[in-house]
Amino acid sequence: MKKLSLLVAAACLSGVAGAADLLQVYRLALDNDPQFLAARHQLDAGREKESQGLAGLLPTLGVSANTQWNDIDRDLRGSSVSAKAKYNSNGYTATLTQPLFRWQNIVSYQQGKMQAAQAEAQFSQARQDMILRVATAYFDVLLAEVNFASIQAQKKAISQQLEQAKKNFEVGTATIVDTHEAQSRFDLATAQEIAAESELEIKRRALEVIIGRDPGGLAMVREKVALDAPQPPAMKPWVEAAERDAIGVQLQQLALEIADKEVSRNRAGHYPTLDAVVAHGNASQTAALPTTIGSATPGFDTKSTTAALQLNIPLFQGGYVNSKTREAAANREAALQQLEAARRNAAQAARQAYLGVANGTAQVAALRAALVSSQSSLESNKLGYEVGVRINIDVLNAEQQLYVTRRDLARAFHDTLLAQLKLKAAVGTLEEADIAKINALLQQ
Repeated sequence: MKKLSLLVAAACLSGVAGAADLLQVYRLALDNDPQFLAARHQLDAGREKESQGLAGLLPTLGVSANTQWNDIDRDLRGSSVSAKAKYNSNGYTATLTQPLFRWQNIVSYQQGKMQAAQAEAQFSQARQDMILRVATAYFDVLLAEVNFASIQAQKKAISQQLEQAKKNFEVGTATIVDTHEAQSRFDLATAQEIAAESELEIKRRALEVIIGRDPGGLAMVREKVALDAPQPPAMKPWVEAAERDAIGVQLQQLALEIADKEVSRNRAGHYPTLDAVVAHGNASQTAALPTTIGSATPGFDTKSTTAALQLNIPLFQGGYVNSKTREAAANREAALQQLEAARRNAAQAARQAYLGVANGTAQVAALRAALVSSQSSLESNKLGYEVGVRINIDVLNAEQQLYVTRRDLARAFHDTLLAQLKLKAAVGTLEEADIAKINALLQQ
């Protein structure tokens, strides 16, 4: 605990030399976060949908070959005449097929392009999610460090107050109640210190899961930095932008378009298809063995080339096409409702993030003022205790209020910075530049 305490105290008071900042941690996550790396491979897979759809419009070429041994024994009914032949026959056929009209394939190609765009949007969503996860984990560690250091400082102050209460009791200027109160607060601070140390370790390991290594010392937020208000400074433009541009909305819009194309693709099961087919084949037969009624049959080779147009007209398939079309139409209606839900959720996320930034900025200002007041209150209570107009419990309460205010200020500051990122994510514009902007608020 002593070693960790020294590390945290150094980080909180003066910053650790060479400490990793938020931008560095983010770039580590780009190369080490399993969730993001999985999303990158899913993007590669999704991009193949367009090529798969295009394949249905391009020609196909296939070759088939065969070889067989023939042993023929033929008897003429009502006669003793029989014929036998043994020979080998083999051949191959190469077929080139070019679809001229297959509406299902045309729609599948359009769907493939939309699915590839959907994969791009999903990757953008994964990147935004990773930025938020990294920032949240980073600030969780900073808050845990502040909380741990505050409890340690509070414990030290209580210890000094406990010693003073004991001395005052020994000389008769205070009752044993002051000593018991200080001892109770000291024991409570010890328990809180153990819990805070455990919480700090948990938060550090959570960040390690994302970046794949021990984060070490982290750059702290500089004191007295100014927080920017949302621009534009009104909620409505942010909500409108979220309903239009949020990545979740874009994904559902693409899903609706894909579902609409699926209706068309299934309905095309009623449409005729037209293909151009060119085939070239070669067949060979070896000489047959002599038969009982004649001489051996000579072998022969046959080459053929054909070019044709093939028209297929589906007439009835047991109602399968109609059923699949109705199914696709129902899925399209479901996708329409999911799009509406995505817009509402995006609007709600934008409202929450906007209020988080706007109210957080005001809360930080209020807590900064409260911190100054708490410090003054503590000094006044200490002085009052020395001159006899305040009791020990007043000093202990003032000390606790100071450290609670300091912790709440750190939490409000971190929450406001996260709200700024969430607001950008709500409108689909969160990127590395936003991380760099917040990173400029950290001290190296």
